[in-house]
Amino acid sequence: MARISPLAFAGAALLGGLWLAERARPLRRQTHGTATRQLRNLALGAGTMLVVSAIEMPVLKVLARSNATARRGLVQAVPLPRPLQIALGVAAMDYAYYWWHIATHKVPFLWRFHRVHHIDPDMDMTTALRFHAVDMLVSLPFRVAQVTLAGADPAILMAHRRFFDASVLFHHSNLRLPGRWDERLSLIFTTPEMHGVHHSKLREEMDSNWTSGLSLWDRLHRTLRRRPQANIDIGVADAASLADLALGNSLTAPFRALPQPLPPDSVSLR
Repeated sequence: MARISPLAFAGAALLGGLWLAERARPLRRQTHGTATRQLRNLALGAGTMLVVSAIEMPVLKVLARSNATARRGLVQAVPLPRPLQIALGVAAMDYAYYWWHIATHKVPFLWRFHRVHHIDPDMDMTTALRFHAVDMLVSLPFRVAQVTLAGADPAILMAHRRFFDASVLFHHSNLRLPGRWDERLSLIFTTPEMHGVHHSKLREEMDSNWTSGLSLWDRLHRTLRRRPQANIDIGVADAASLADLALGNSLTAPFRALPQPLPPDSVSLR
């Protein structure tokens, strides 16, 4: 009988705990049928994970081994104790992703694919999985540059992967943290309240809170914004966003003309 590793068991326990917690302490009121929406998100996530595991990670693992052998990239050039080297590598990759995230909104070709993630009209941990599989292929050149410039070796690559996955699941969750813990955690990490603002239909709110891991980057570039969650209308303000929620439409949406944005006064301020 195959044995479950302690890391896999801990990961499953954390996922289950987050799933239960966001139902016990919801941050935002859900506006659409939860079960159907979550099944669509899981289906899209399955395609995404297939591309990541079959194509992206094998390519990046080869590159990471090459970085270590050739002493290539930022981390390899800076003599540091191993724990600090890993921390620097993870931070460098996280900072690179801050800029990539901005690009996925500002470059129309990239937005075609990233829009599939944003049209979710509610947010919970399944929203973290709602990406188009082709989006992973489109982002592969960035990921190659990210790993190369950071100088990530295999250990740093996997440390960043685990940190990134955990952060994305956490900050997309619909979890209301007790007291002021969301505000406190946001001094270091991206939190559910922070990322909820980024998923607003309002352009000035969507164009904020770009970080996917460390909140430092939004503070550094003054792109951090706070807003009461009850006042946020989640989704994308265009004429086709709700129609494109259907699984088939989500898969074909990036290959059709981008829909026209709705006027700002059509967005609910709740």
